[in-house]
Amino acid sequence: MTLNHSARRSVNEGMKTLIRTVVTGAALATAMTACTSAQLDGPEPIKQRPVTVRLVAYNGCDDMLAGLREHAVREVGPWGFGGPMPMYMTRDKSMAVPDSAAEKAPEHSTTNVHEAGVDEPDLVKTDGNRVITVVDGTLRVIDTATRKVVKSIKLTETGEPMYMPADLLLSGDRALVLFNRGDIMYKSFAPRGETRYVLVDLAGEPKVLGTVKPQGSYVDARMVGSTVRIVTRSQPDLTFPVPNDSASEAERKKANEAFVRKAPLDAWLPKVEITDEAGTVTKKTVDCARVSHPEQYTGTSLLTVHSLDLAQGITAAGTDPISLAADGDTVYGTGQSLYVASNPHWWVAQPMIMEDTAEVPTPLASTAQAPATEPAPDEPAPLATVTPSATQTITPAAAPSPTASPAASASTTPSTTPSTAPSTAASTAPAPTPTAPPEETEVHRFDIGKPGPPAYVSSGKVPGRLLNQYSLSEHDGNLRVATTLTSQDGRSSSSAVYVLKADTLQKVGEVGGLGEGERIYSVRFIGPVGYCVTFKQVDPLYTLDLRDPAAPKVTGELKITGYSAYLHPGNDGRLIGIGQEASDKGRTMGTQISLFDVSDPASPRRLSQMFQKDSGSEAEWDPHAFLYWPKTGLSVIPLNTYTRDRSEIGAMVLKIDDSSVTKVGMIKHPVKQQKDMSYQPSIQRAMVIGDSIWTVSTDGVQVNDATSLEEQAFIQLR
Repeated sequence: MTLNHSARRSVNEGMKTLIRTVVTGAALATAMTACTSAQLDGPEPIKQRPVTVRLVAYNGCDDMLAGLREHAVREVGPWGFGGPMPMYMTRDKSMAVPDSAAEKAPEHSTTNVHEAGVDEPDLVKTDGNRVITVVDGTLRVIDTATRKVVKSIKLTETGEPMYMPADLLLSGDRALVLFNRGDIMYKSFAPRGETRYVLVDLAGEPKVLGTVKPQGSYVDARMVGSTVRIVTRSQPDLTFPVPNDSASEAERKKANEAFVRKAPLDAWLPKVEITDEAGTVTKKTVDCARVSHPEQYTGTSLLTVHSLDLAQGITAAGTDPISLAADGDTVYGTGQSLYVASNPHWWVAQPMIMEDTAEVPTPLASTAQAPATEPAPDEPAPLATVTPSATQTITPAAAPSPTASPAASASTTPSTTPSTAPSTAASTAPAPTPTAPPEETEVHRFDIGKPGPPAYVSSGKVPGRLLNQYSLSEHDGNLRVATTLTSQDGRSSSSAVYVLKADTLQKVGEVGGLGEGERIYSVRFIGPVGYCVTFKQVDPLYTLDLRDPAAPKVTGELKITGYSAYLHPGNDGRLIGIGQEASDKGRTMGTQISLFDVSDPASPRRLSQMFQKDSGSEAEWDPHAFLYWPKTGLSVIPLNTYTRDRSEIGAMVLKIDDSSVTKVGMIKHPVKQQKDMSYQPSIQRAMVIGDSIWTVSTDGVQVNDATSLEEQAFIQLR
């Protein structure tokens, strides 16, 4: 991007002070989201689509059943909902602080979150005095003064180790443990999963205060004060009839459609099982009067939002659930608003179209945890099956050039496409060539500013696909949404930022044409300023002026090799990027940490780069894995380095000041011997507590001096 002298001077004068102020104020602010649901009340060019959607209440249970059946029939195929196994997948009430927590805690870091004031679940939590984590179904409390496990409790129902992912939220002496065992989501239905939320009292000897078992799979949760909003996603509880081996696909589809038309309402209504402290089990079903739906929906997926105040505990009254007949996989929130966004559905995909210059290998990553909800950088973004509403229209600001080469995120047309109308007869005619629907993202806003269940406010839809929750940001009554839109043939793409009025989710403004032929790899909004990274062969870092919601604009652009997969506010006028270095042809080469000077929005520049060849970091896809301590510039990221001759697994310690990124050293956990083999545990998280760095791996917690990196203690967890 080129700016003339007068334009550059105008931008400098109008924005330089603004961005410095915003970046400084946001350096310590990272955040939360709350999940909640609804209250009653050559290449083919990218096509424009209608985009507004509104939640509608059902007129009683009969109306609900008829609607769910009708919409679900359109999605059913020869194999039920979905298809055969794919070749690959794209993937407030305040609580008095008890005496044990009231002791003066040493200065400490907390979970790296999106917005200040709202906590996000993570695999470890600390209040400075205690470190709490769950490994193999056992919760342990580590005293930070003695550096020993002082309390523990098994949370498995059988007492045996449970190898199930577990995240934590902590409020005073109450810890909520979120267990989830689910399957990958694909096409237009949610997987069946085993989900359980356990509330534990840590004031004395740990004890379970209650358990919630919702139907479906855990999506996400956020906590404001002591109130947690938990989102689950369920599919109809239907067991399709076993087809005759000689039946054609058309005959199987017809039989499944007939089966869905006779399915009872109970198959859709989400269930929840609540066990209180006394062991009394209460089973509840979400009342149909508490289920809403957008004008367009599939009928194959329901979102349920559970509200749980940790100060009050779990009672037979339940979690006050509200359900929405819609899909959802991204949650973002402020202290007053909650947004649930539905990306286009997962699809069975054909092999990708590749060019040597566009191929981006998957960065090497920690073996401890793979990205759960978003594709790796070289994977295609799944295509959509959303049928739009026909009211307001938001069109892309700039469609990609028809001569653009395939984006690294593109996929070809899927091999199967859901039917758009009920089938009336079996047909032996060849199936028409499927056409992939365009990518569109639904966004629903809820008010969480009052006690009790959230209240639905509005809904909207924008073209394209979100990267993650950082693609959303509310500021001064407006919601900014960054998406990438890929053409139906997968050969062209472009990104844009849309500004929507928060109370109506109607479009106010937009700026597009970002990264023609590329897709978004990271986004960060800091007050009235936005930063967006797109990538295919080089990394344009765009700076965006969002002060005028009706006329957002690009103010600067920096092209460098590689990309930043996560952006974090640094000190005054600085931005930190975690990602991958790449060749001039787009091949990733290893982890890079970049320090950008963004004090002049018209001319962002990179001040320093730390590059580790043949490596990858979990922080590239999970911001919880990134530690930045502004007081000293200390930063820690998990890092796995692999070569033909050796591997190095640990955490890299960095010093990030106003002008440079410097490697301080590596922290490694002890090699674990297991029978006739040994391995190096992968470090997943890092915390600052007092003058020490605490790191958490799959096997234990280690304490190192923050200055010398000398090992001080190791607490075995497994």
